[in-house]
Amino acid sequence: MFDIFIKTHFAGAHHLRDYPGDCELPHGHNWKITVTVRARELDEIGMGIDFKVLKKHVNEVVDRIDHRDLNAMEEFSTINPSSEHIAMFLFDNLEQSLKTDRYFLYSVTVKETDTSGLTYYGTNLG
Repeated sequence: MFDIFIKTHFAGAHHLRDYPGDCELPHGHNWKITVTVRARELDEIGMGIDFKVLKKHVNEVVDRIDHRDLNAMEEFSTINPSSEHIAMFLFDNLEQSLKTDRYFLYSVTVKETDTSGLTYYGTNLG
């Protein structure tokens, strides 16, 4: 098995509804994202997935949330745009395009700061 990953980032604003503290107020982050694909085997030229292919799919989804007020997006109209929900959004929107007989989307890591973040593995690990 091979875990192949890329790192990227996006900037966005949000606020957490019903949060008992400052995060209930509008504020922003420069979120750091790591997307990991797990390859069961390599292709004929020795790759699990081409980094260029992985970056293309990830950038298409990240571009939808970059420099946005996440609370104003339909996807977050009934749920808080927490890092957990952002990771789920990214995972759910990448899962089908990053699934073949050789590899699948393994995890999405979302960091609000260099020292705070989480990793989401989806509901099915392969």
